[in-house]
Amino acid sequence: MTQYVYGKNVVRQILSADKKVYEVIISDTFKDKEIQRILKERSISVRSLTKKKMDALLRNGTHQGIAAEIDDYRTYDIDDLTAAVPKGKTPLFIMLDGLEDPHNLGAILRTADCVGADGIILGKHRSVTLTPTVAKVSTGAIDTVKVAVVSNLSQTLEKLKKQGFWVVGADAKNAQDYRQGQYDVPLVLVIGSEGFGISPLIRKHCDYAIALPMVGSVTSLNASVACAVLLYEIYSQRHPLK
Repeated sequence: MTQYVYGKNVVRQILSADKKVYEVIISDTFKDKEIQRILKERSISVRSLTKKKMDALLRNGTHQGIAAEIDDYRTYDIDDLTAAVPKGKTPLFIMLDGLEDPHNLGAILRTADCVGADGIILGKHRSVTLTPTVAKVSTGAIDTVKVAVVSNLSQTLEKLKKQGFWVVGADAKNAQDYRQGQYDVPLVLVIGSEGFGISPLIRKHCDYAIALPMVGSVTSLNASVACAVLLYEIYSQRHPLK
């Protein structure tokens, strides 16, 4: 199966990564000479459409006048993720429990790439998937961070814990300050859904919970923002300045 992904940065990343591109669609007003040069050099099939027709084809996605037809994004199983962790590296996975917003997933992928996380774990049901919107927001990280889709998040955590992983949940209830967490161990960071947080069953599998201090009038952060803060705290503890 193939899909269309869109946006200048996404298409530029795909072209630079030398991924298989079946066709590129550009609007009749598209003027990025660098991308046009690459398309010509690689002899990629290009089709020009009016903006109105591109909007209809891409369901009004913010395409910036360019889209590429590529293979569907690959997903992995949990064994693929654990096997791909470099030898000697302390693994770090991010489990997203019920996350539904593709913008949040795209942003989390982007941060995961920045901190060198080893993969993201999604549930097969009632969860966001890898979509063109996710690709656009991730600015290329969808190609660099492995995403595992599993049928049962709870069983996946049980399996990882048997392999020596600690499970830390981002949850405001019965939690310690995120700066007190122990992150120098094989780790799964669990981020809950935008509206309901971590589900009770997944919460039971967490070794402990961490929370971000809230000293203003706002009582919560966007899921991707909270995840970014926590990932950089983990990075900071694992890679202290000398």
